[in-house]
Order: sequence, then structure tokens, then C-alpha cells
Amino acid sequence: MGTDLTTGDAAIADIPDGATIAVGGFGICGTPFELIDALLDQGARDLHVIANNCGIDGQALGLLLAAGRLRKVTCSFIGQNKEFARQVLAGEIEIDLTPQGTLAERLRAGGAGIAAFYTPTGAGTQVSEGGLPLRYAPDGSVAEVSEPKETRDFDGRPHVLERALRADFALVRAHQADRAGNLRYRLTARNFNPLAAMAGAVTIAETENLVDGLDPDQVHTPGIFVQRLTTAQRPDKPVEKITTREA
Repeated sequence: MGTDLTTGDAAIADIPDGATIAVGGFGICGTPFELIDALLDQGARDLHVIANNCGIDGQALGLLLAAGRLRKVTCSFIGQNKEFARQVLAGEIEIDLTPQGTLAERLRAGGAGIAAFYTPTGAGTQVSEGGLPLRYAPDGSVAEVSEPKETRDFDGRPHVLERALRADFALVRAHQADRAGNLRYRLTARNFNPLAAMAGAVTIAETENLVDGLDPDQVHTPGIFVQRLTTAQRPDKPVEKITTREA
């Protein structure tokens, strides 16, 4: 399957209501801002988003959240997104909290065709024993909790069985891409992007720089994983936290 170079609006035009979407980024670092903006304008709703977190208030996935377009979020933490916390505690959105490393491996396993895997992370806690809140009632009480997961001992240590994650679509952001869809990320912006790109049945990448070709040793996501490619139109990238010190 080749990679189509297109616009952001055209790239996400066929994402339907109820789709599961894996999104790269950590906080708002390495986040596909323009594809998220295009999805906001497109109007799809009841979405299940798989991402490390749900952006921040007023930025990235936080925009879809504030617009009431998300039905469920699989993530590793809520962070400082006040609207996310409000919707979770008000029972407006389903939450699937997953340890961060487990979330990363669930996405990687999905992209590698591995149905499930055992990990010691979460063994002996509510992650494996069940009882994690999945949905709250409007009065703040817990309406639905997670079920126990299968566990097994390896070398005398308990491990929990975790299912891989696959998505209908994946949205990622790259620093460089070539016309074959090969992607290179810059520094910490790599984060969850390669994993999300692997897990999507249709992966859509926005790139800051379109180049003639990438050195094979510089490719982080091979083009075989990428079906659609767009070029970022805005050079600005917001900073979540600015920390300075006195000179």
C-alpha cells in the first residue's frame, strides 16, 4: 500500500462517528495539532481515543474533549486537564487508565500482530484484580469498574495478561517525511508517535518538513505503516510549560 500526499481536511474526511483513533504525542509535545483541528472541523463524534493523555485545556485533544466529541479515552494519566477530570467524574466519558509502559507495549503489540502479552506491571493491584473505575455516575459514585485480568506466574513472579491495542485510524506528527511515507521524529517528540503509527489500520501523518528522501538509518517509522501524509501549514508549536531561571 502506498502513501498518499494530501491535505489535512481530505486526510481525515472519512473518519466516521464511533471510530477508534490512536494519537501520538506526550502532553502537547509531538502532537498532530493540525490533523486534530481538521477532525474538530469535520465533526466526527463518539470517538474512542488512545493516547498517552488527552492534551491540555484548550490545546490538541483538549479541543475534541471540550467539544464533547469523545466517548472513551484509553490513556496513562489525566494530568492537569481540568475539563478531562470534570467529564470523567461527571460520568460524561469512559476512562481506561493503563500504566504508561503497558500502554506503549499494547500499541506496539497491536502493530506487530501480537494479540496479547504478559507483564509484571500492575500485578497484585486493581490493574490485574479489577475494580478500577471505568465510568462514574453523575453524582460522583463509581458506576462501572474493570474486570479481573488473567494472571500467570513466570519464574516465581506474577504477570498480568494485557490485550494489544489496534485503532481504525492513527494520527501522528513527524519532523521529517519523504514521499514514500517514511517518518523521522525529532528528540522527545518521538514519544508515542511510532507506536500509534504502528497500531492504526489507516495511519495519517502530518510532517513539518517534506524531503526528497530520508537516510534509512534515520527512519523511525517505515512508510509501510503510513497511508496518508500531509504537510504542516503552521510553523508555531505551543509550549505546555515554560520554565526559566534568573540570569
